[in-house]
Amino acid sequence: MGRDFDRLWAAYAISALGTWLALDAFPLIAIYVLHVNAAQVSIIAAASGAVGALLAVPLGPWIEFRPKRRLMIRADLVRFAALLTVPIVYVAGALTYLHLLVVAMIVALADIVFVGASGAHLKALVPRERLLEANGSFETVRWISTAIGPPAGGALIGVVGPVVTVVANAVSFALSAAGVRAISAPEPPPPVRTKAGPAGIGEGWRTIVADRDLRLLFANTVVVNALIMATAPLLTYLMLNDLGFTPLMYGLAFGVPCLGGIAGARLSRPLVRRYGQRRVLLGFGAGRAFWLVGLAFVGSGTAGLVLVMAVEMAMITCIGVFNPILVTYRLEHTPDDRLARVLTTWTITTRTAIAAGTALWGVLSAFVGVRTAIAAAGVLAIAATALLPWRRSRLAASP
Repeated sequence: MGRDFDRLWAAYAISALGTWLALDAFPLIAIYVLHVNAAQVSIIAAASGAVGALLAVPLGPWIEFRPKRRLMIRADLVRFAALLTVPIVYVAGALTYLHLLVVAMIVALADIVFVGASGAHLKALVPRERLLEANGSFETVRWISTAIGPPAGGALIGVVGPVVTVVANAVSFALSAAGVRAISAPEPPPPVRTKAGPAGIGEGWRTIVADRDLRLLFANTVVVNALIMATAPLLTYLMLNDLGFTPLMYGLAFGVPCLGGIAGARLSRPLVRRYGQRRVLLGFGAGRAFWLVGLAFVGSGTAGLVLVMAVEMAMITCIGVFNPILVTYRLEHTPDDRLARVLTTWTITTRTAIAAGTALWGVLSAFVGVRTAIAAAGVLAIAATALLPWRRSRLAASP
């Protein structure tokens, strides 16, 4: 797809590897360095997501009407600078829970800006007929990074502590900014703001709601993603605190199953060619929701590790097929002059739902226990498959 796409892909690969190398670095720092409880671990994810989403609300139109590549570079540099404060303060012996919260909020806000700008940038950089291929490439590298990052990060944490992975993540964002800056293709000018047309972030929600299939996919994705992510801090606490998993075992538990994500991402395009967009999107969209409940039955030792790997691999394989098709459909069916606002709206809503769900499940776990809370999330994820657009409409039955 050209040298510029290669540069964008490389930038994404570097930052993705850094992010997954630092998988749950903040919760691990909170548990091992600051000695917090399960509810406080959940609050890190919940508060950062909620505040980041709240601050990002006015940014939708701001992203829409500005050059996207410049915003991507700035978002990378903000993440680099914010993350770098953590090891500095840690070495000085002044690291606090509040500092972790503030940095997590800043990074969450910069993430939203980057996602909103990068989708519109990709659509302008890659021909329409190759969008699924491009998104499949990103999904593949995402799962490769996820497979490599957690085990490597777990090994690093076991030897030198969790702060080193935060440093690696910060450096990855600096390298990503350099990669995006190296793209030479002229960027199309951003849409021009007109006084007559709606300019606020509300236009993103209006665009989604006006399209029946997009609306239902949006609702299903927000709910399922929120439920999966709400259980992540609880599962972290269960495995590391209650079941005695080592950081390396924890990294393997989430790294090895990502091989399924790689396979799924590689299969998404051939599956669409053979069975059609609608059938694959609905089938794997439903399939990804049926596995979460299995994580409630994780035990200790080798058997527990194998169970986590098996459940996660099944779920992640379905996600690996589903995500590139969903992202491509969203890009194809969103007008260019509203794309950044739709992507920002999608991200804000998802992050807010994840934050609310994480906080709620942290409280729920205090009353009913971690396992019961995870099981409840799994049952609700299965119920959310009803939100998929099962009634045939614009989703094509053929490639």
